[in-house]
Amino acid sequence: MSRVRSKTLATWLALLGGAFGLHRFYLHGWRDAVGWLYPVPTLLGLAGLQRMRAFGQDDRVAWVLIPLLGLALSAAMLTAIVYGLTSDDKWAARHRQPLQATGWAPVLGVIAALLIGASVLMGTVAFSGQRFFEWQLETAAQRP
Repeated sequence: MSRVRSKTLATWLALLGGAFGLHRFYLHGWRDAVGWLYPVPTLLGLAGLQRMRAFGQDDRVAWVLIPLLGLALSAAMLTAIVYGLTSDDKWAARHRQPLQATGWAPVLGVIAALLIGASVLMGTVAFSGQRFFEWQLETAAQRP
């Protein structure tokens, strides 16, 4: 029988380290190709934050990179929500393990993921929308 995979631990790993794929490595092992894709947008978004600190708000490369971080964090929070709300029966069947009652810990992780995920997603949409309309105004101002 394979090792036991805790729904609680998977939920909290997705919440705390999901942007780097820690939950995927926990569930599927180090050879999981999807897990290795998670850090790419996260690191690009962090590079965008560094660029904005260094070059200011007018850096267009940062405009493109920063939303990648927001989307990566939002995806990780959505994953934490899905893991935490999966029934214990379904979790046990999916991971071929004995049924274990999880209690409130995954629910608390879901609550935190909802709070963080909604905040990050709304911030990402607001940032991207603002930058898009600023770009539109700059383009219109440059026309003769």
